[in-house]
Amino acid sequence: MARRRGLSAEDKALWSRIAATAVPLHPSRKQAEPPPAPQPLKKPPVAPDPAPLLPPSGLRPGSSSGSGSTRFDLSPAPREALHLQPLRMDHKTHRQMARGKLAPEARIDLHGMTLATAQPVLTRFILQSKAEGRRLVLVITGKGREGGPETPLPVRPGALRHNVPHWLHMPPLSAAVLQVRPAHRRHGGEGAYYVYLRR
Repeated sequence: MARRRGLSAEDKALWSRIAATAVPLHPSRKQAEPPPAPQPLKKPPVAPDPAPLLPPSGLRPGSSSGSGSTRFDLSPAPREALHLQPLRMDHKTHRQMARGKLAPEARIDLHGMTLATAQPVLTRFILQSKAEGRRLVLVITGKGREGGPETPLPVRPGALRHNVPHWLHMPPLSAAVLQVRPAHRRHGGEGAYYVYLRR
């Protein structure tokens, strides 16, 4: 077993500064010895200011109305977020699906629906498809209308496109869904998702 080392000079100085701020529980009792005066800590040398940080490539700039400043949308695009998720299905089947060579067995179009309407409709569709033994279904969300980067999420462009992957990964749908990927161009591209269901 290794021997314990004592406190370094810096640790002792820090402890004495903390001990000096302590208030005794019983002020009537005598203190054995006043704590030593705190010693100033040595500050590490200050490095020169680094170059200004540029936003990562995943951030999408948006203009702020009237102020002239730039605003960044920190949420990754749905396509990028889905590609970061681990592959949970067969590689060969996934490759065929990504190339648009697998035909979806059912599809649902959520165009024009509000978030409040679309979520229960999607839940019913996915659970019914799983009950009927389907494996690959297509969920069409559309790309969204232009509303500008300053609009709130429920009305910003692609609100359904951004929310559908989250809904598919939350209960009760997470128990039925094995993989979610953006659809191939022939099945809707960025405005649709392949949903591969569990057996």
